[in-house]
Amino acid sequence: MTDTTGNDVRLQPKQPKKKGLTRRQKRSLSRGIQYVVFVAAVIAFAVAADWDRLANQFAQEDIAEQMFPEVITLALKNTVLYTVSGFAVGLVLGMVIALMRLSSVGPYRWLAGVYIEIFRGLPALLIFIFIGVAVPLAFPGTEIPGGTYGKVALALGLVAAAYMAETIRAGIQAVPKGQMEAARSLGFSPARAMISIIIPQAFRIILPPLTNELVLLFKDSSLVLFLGVTLEERELSKFGRDLASQTANSTPILVAGLCYLLVTIPLGFVVRRMEAKAQEAVK
Repeated sequence: MTDTTGNDVRLQPKQPKKKGLTRRQKRSLSRGIQYVVFVAAVIAFAVAADWDRLANQFAQEDIAEQMFPEVITLALKNTVLYTVSGFAVGLVLGMVIALMRLSSVGPYRWLAGVYIEIFRGLPALLIFIFIGVAVPLAFPGTEIPGGTYGKVALALGLVAAAYMAETIRAGIQAVPKGQMEAARSLGFSPARAMISIIIPQAFRIILPPLTNELVLLFKDSSLVLFLGVTLEERELSKFGRDLASQTANSTPILVAGLCYLLVTIPLGFVVRRMEAKAQEAVK
């Protein structure tokens, strides 16, 4: 057998096929490049940063010592109280709104939908300003029970309820419909079946996102300063800013941030553990 030039094709050696990188090799190469770029960026930042100047502005040990124990016994305590009270109000109100959203009564669904869209669309800052300014103007002489703590609980609760309502609704709808049918066949009324059977199962599903909401509320509690607080009502952010202004140094802000992390990091770990257990249960 000859080719067009008259040479015997069978006598010619076969040319080896050119092999490129496999998909796995390409991924490994890409990952390696990313690691190199990241390490180079970290090294460049470490070399270029003025660490002495940063330490002088953010890490003054004597200023940090002045914050204790009040940063824990006062500021952190108030932050936790604001968060827990706001979460409690949001959970109760969110449950009511979620059930309204699932109701067969049209006006209930409409009202719940309007509430959710409004309070999820407005910044939490505007809600705090509304509670602190608009409510006293609209209802002269009316005071919210609990003073500042009551105002914060109401403001955080109104914001949290809009998000929790959708989370709770999704959790209820995730429970198999057969659970309600089985409860009805046992003689449960719809309301009793919802309270005794459906909602407990829904909360097992939505516990991780509810814990995430708790973390968000913990950070949003910093907006309490817009309500006007006394020295004894300050939370972490306000406490840190006041001392930073007095000392003309940012160390108090850094310490306040570390106190936030003392709470948010463990909560984040708890959320990840709950999500992992939920995935294992599904498998």
